[in-house]
Formats: sequence, structure tokens, C-alpha cells
Amino acid sequence: MKRLLVFLLLLSPAAASAQLYHPGEELRYSVSYRAKFFPNTEVATVTVRTSEEEFEGKKVRKVVGHGKTLPTYRLFFTLDDSYTLRIDPATLRTLEYESDVREGSYTFRSRFDYDWERLQVSTRWTKREETEQRKTMPLTRESMDAVSLFFNMRSASTDQFREGEQRTLQMVLEDTIRYLNYRFVGREVKKIRTMGKFRTLKFACQIGTSEGYSFTDGDEFFIWISDDRNKIPLWLESPIRIGSICAYITGTKGLKYPLESKIK
Repeated sequence: MKRLLVFLLLLSPAAASAQLYHPGEELRYSVSYRAKFFPNTEVATVTVRTSEEEFEGKKVRKVVGHGKTLPTYRLFFTLDDSYTLRIDPATLRTLEYESDVREGSYTFRSRFDYDWERLQVSTRWTKREETEQRKTMPLTRESMDAVSLFFNMRSASTDQFREGEQRTLQMVLEDTIRYLNYRFVGREVKKIRTMGKFRTLKFACQIGTSEGYSFTDGDEFFIWISDDRNKIPLWLESPIRIGSICAYITGTKGLKYPLESKIK
């Protein structure tokens, strides 16, 4: 569940599309679980909001994602995850990233502070009641956190995508640098429950192991993005140990452009 919530936040902009994420945008999702005896059971909701605030003396974009289980399922499993991202609107590089994950008895809190002049990121994290861990890691200009990876996919021109073309990006996760492969599968008409049919861009993604570029033991997950100027994530599906979990759009507010990908 944690990975799915993170990647819903992930669609972040490259410098060419700073106006794509503007204050007031709100995306709402429903999360469902699917297995052999549990067809499309809705279990949680996710909300992603973008605003503007002052941070270290300058205006920044603030993206906040919050996921929580529906009341019906809190007796079986409690999820209350929050992620906060602050982005420089001029460069669209992440300045600060925070997470507060509460899933059942598992808790995890982390914070990344980025220093792009020195090309390093200072991370600190705490699991359950353990002592806080800290680590400083080197960055490259291409390094990103889990959230800002998707901003790049969202901001890129559709002319840049070629079916089957694969790209690899660096991603900061806790105390290590991981790699993510993603490839453009193609254009597809996707039916979204309660929302209708949309023209979409479909991507397949895979996170590498802690050993670096090895992708042999990681399952692919899929993302469908609206094929219009907004490029918002409409549907995300990921396999889990038993069955699969997906998140789909249920509502929007304050989009920069009309949702032209919707088929009337």
C-alpha cells in the first residue's frame, strides 16, 4: 500500500512545465483490493493537494498526499499515511520531503533535506520506536525522490514518448539510492469507475533491488496518465503478494486545464 500511495504523488514536473502544478489543484482517489474471492473491494481513499507557501525565504510549491482506510475496514487494517513535498518552482527540484506512515502496528517517519549546491541529501528516519537513523548521501543532477519521479513523466511532452522505449532514473529511498525503470507502453482508452472513459498514456514501471540495477525480482506496476495538457494520474495498478491493488481517480478540483482527455 505504501508504494502505491507514494507513486500517486509521483507525477511531478520538470522545469518546462512549472505551471502544471499550481496552487489549488486537488486530486481524489479510491483504492481497491482485488483477489480471487475479493473482486474490486474498495478499502481506502487518497487525496493529493497542491498549494503555495513560504519556505526558507522564498515561495515554494507544497504537495501533500494523505491516504487512509475506509471506516469499514479499520477493524481489520488501519492505514493513515501522509507525505509532504516542497518544490522550488523555478527548478522544480525537491527541497524537502517528509513522510509519516502508519499501517497497522508499523510506523515509519522520514525526512529528506536536499542541498543541490553541494549535491547531497541528508536523510533521517525512524521505524516503530527505534532510535532515529541518519545518513548523508551524494546526489547527481538526475537524482530524485520517489515523489518527484512522476512529476517528470507528467511534464514531458507526448512527442518524447516512443512505444517500448525504456528509461532508468535514480531515486532516493530511506538510506539508499534505488533505480526505477519505466517504459511507455502506448496510448489506451481507459474506463474509470464513476468517471467515464479517458484517452490515456500507459506506463510500466519497476523498482530495482537494493543491489542497484538488478530488476529481476521486482514486479511491474502500471500507471495510466490522462492524455491531455494536465497529465494527471488516472489509474495505478500494482501486484502484491496475494492479488493486486489499484487506485483510480474519483474527483478533481482546480486543474490548470480542462480535462480534455475525457471521452464524451
